[in-house]
Amino acid sequence: MKEHRSGFIGIIGRPNVGKSTLLNALAGQKLLIVSTKPQTTRERIRVILTTEQSQLIFYDTPGIHKPLHKLGEQMNKTALNTLKLVDMVLWLVDATQPVGKGDAWVAEALKKSHLPVLVAFNKSDLKPASQPGDFLAQIEAGDWPWVKISALTGDGLPQLLTQLEAAVPEGPQYYPEEMITDRPESFIVTEYIREAVLTLAQEEIPHSTAVIMEEMKERPNGKVYIRVSILVEKDSQKKIVIGRDGNLLKQIGQSSRLQIEDLLEKPVYLDLWVKTRKDWRNSLPALRELGYTDRELSK
Repeated sequence: MKEHRSGFIGIIGRPNVGKSTLLNALAGQKLLIVSTKPQTTRERIRVILTTEQSQLIFYDTPGIHKPLHKLGEQMNKTALNTLKLVDMVLWLVDATQPVGKGDAWVAEALKKSHLPVLVAFNKSDLKPASQPGDFLAQIEAGDWPWVKISALTGDGLPQLLTQLEAAVPEGPQYYPEEMITDRPESFIVTEYIREAVLTLAQEEIPHSTAVIMEEMKERPNGKVYIRVSILVEKDSQKKIVIGRDGNLLKQIGQSSRLQIEDLLEKPVYLDLWVKTRKDWRNSLPALRELGYTDRELSK
């Protein structure tokens, strides 16, 4: 009888390399929000993929970047602390970008972890900036195995899964087969709303916002009532998010409600409120309240 394998895998990479897109593709449904704007992912989120022969538990992590505020510092800390919780690392690299200082910095952190590393060169459907061997030689990690993939088209994903399954240890199934994430529906709902803000708002607004679930309950008529607060850092930002005659807030509500109804498979009444909390990104108490400070996770 073939042995069963189970393992915890940290997905590490710089912003906008496609970590959340990859996990959505592997899960077969949209669990994680995506955006062209950097630092979209702020927290560590588990995505669980169960097959007949294995269970792979992925940690999606914030993109490692040069922080400009305490929120950025906490996001980097969350990403790097993931190395203490996993059996191996999947380092996702944007194949269309040349090697940079950030890549060398990530490589050094991975070397110090002494974990097995698989490098996945994403966006392989586009013109590469360099060949995988050249990239790895420049960061002095030529012995790390690698694979070319495209999270968008699905190219290379079967090969990626085969390599991951071979790399994780033998072990039991940790989670029920039907479980695909450790986060509740309420978290995914707030992330859908934040994604709408990222997509529809301009300039500095998207990264100055946080979304808080205030209430979520099903009413007797079968409709789910959801009340959410969108935090901004300045009163001027509050006016922008609401928009003239409330137009932008209505667009945010309409865009996110469609995804929320698809997730819950029920009609939704979405009640959005915009509130100012000055400079929340540089306030550790606010970051703790919002869940953006790292918390220990046990396997």
